[in-house]
Amino acid sequence: MEALERTRKIADYQLGKGAGEALIPRDAKITFSRTTGRIRHIYLKGKLLATLRPTDSMLSLTLNGAKRLNQEARFVGMTVEVSKDAAPFIAIGKSVFAKHVVHAGSEIRPREEAIVLNEDREVLAVGKAALTGREMRAFKRGIAVRVRRGTDEE
Repeated sequence: MEALERTRKIADYQLGKGAGEALIPRDAKITFSRTTGRIRHIYLKGKLLATLRPTDSMLSLTLNGAKRLNQEARFVGMTVEVSKDAAPFIAIGKSVFAKHVVHAGSEIRPREEAIVLNEDREVLAVGKAALTGREMRAFKRGIAVRVRRGTDEE
């Protein structure tokens, strides 16, 4: 199986049907680890879209990858929308607390990728969910998403 097809199938499995094509176009460049020969990074026009984690063979999205997926309405199930008050802090890389969640996709599960959006549906950050989407909406305390990268980080 060719590397492009393999990474697309991983994206479909992890992020939902059709995510592979939406995230990884035909002209994407895939790099491999020099020591193991495994797939490591996926680039499009010089911008990193995702990294394949060696520990569990799942994708870690970058902000560029999250923006590509956010353009497709069908991936709204993996997004977390936060209040205006919290948006500036999340954009600089702070974690999302449940009390600031305005909406969370029903498909979100703990320890999976989550795209954090502001109320205008613009990407603020990417990270790992700590709660399910339903719990994020119900809880008023605790961390909902551990942010890996915010849009305003240096």
